[in-house]
Amino acid sequence: GTLVKGADALLEHGAKSVIACATHAVLSGPSVERMERSNLREVVVTNSIPLSKKARQCSKIKPLSIAPLLARAVQSIHEETSVSILFV
Repeated sequence: GTLVKGADALLEHGAKSVIACATHAVLSGPSVERMERSNLREVVVTNSIPLSKKARQCSKIKPLSIAPLLARAVQSIHEETSVSILFV
């Protein structure tokens, strides 16, 4: 409920729309239903946790793949080069 309440507060204070992001979205309990009914325009999440069927069907949840980031990390480690580029 915190994310939805935060979005409502932003809209009440003049925001035209709210897009949220979550790097490691657990989406437990009624969170998906709350997001679907909320004033959030969209919620961008990574696929670091598999999304439930309900979350995959939610029109506001937009998953992003972390595969390219992980691939680059593995490549850098394999080639014994710095992974610091991933954090810039």
